[in-house]
Amino acid sequence: MNLLSHFQNINLNNEKHLAVLIDPDFYYEKKLESILEKCKNSSVSFIFVGGSFLSQNTTNEIIQFIKSKVEIPVIIFPGSCFQISPYADAIFFMSLISGRNPDFLIGQQVMAAPLLEKMKIEILPTGYMLVEGDYLTTAHYMSNTLPLPKNKPNLAYATALAGKFLGLKMVYLDTGSGASNLVPCSLIEKVSQIPDLPVIVGGGIKEPMQVHQLWKAGADIVVIGTAIENNPNFLNFF
Repeated sequence: MNLLSHFQNINLNNEKHLAVLIDPDFYYEKKLESILEKCKNSSVSFIFVGGSFLSQNTTNEIIQFIKSKVEIPVIIFPGSCFQISPYADAIFFMSLISGRNPDFLIGQQVMAAPLLEKMKIEILPTGYMLVEGDYLTTAHYMSNTLPLPKNKPNLAYATALAGKFLGLKMVYLDTGSGASNLVPCSLIEKVSQIPDLPVIVGGGIKEPMQVHQLWKAGADIVVIGTAIENNPNFLNFF
């Protein structure tokens, strides 16, 4: 499957999809197997693997385990150039376009590019946009950047549009793993007005109704992470 084309068709056809984010630091084999079983029996379209901070590099092992259990596409959601693996189907080749830290705009990408060139996984050029939350998350801290103000949808729009003009193929709006609040619907509504730019949204989701709220605002794909770590039955609603 060409995943970039799949994302573009989702956006073009106004489809709504669900993704699960697996942070390797928070999963042991039995718990992960239980989550994957629920993914198979629900409408999960994608599994993302990665995190802002990994205390141990188990990316290869986690992805191989996932691939042995489900046929759902696995995409790396890298927090650094060390979180890459040849066993995934694709990787979000992300530039943190909401910040001004050159290491996450281009530095980590330069280090990862020669390694990815040797791997047979699909590259998904993605603009990553951190949005202001109620408190500092790991993503904010590790990226050493200011997030986008949550009450400035026009700034979010301009940032996403600049990413598109630079050649990025999709945008990922995020308040960070474990955030207490969602990406504001006003930001999603504004960014989703940009044609031919799939919008992925994650962070702060605690209730199933919030997924539908984000879809309605214009998200093409909504990402569930911490909510499933805390309550695997969350997926029973989808």
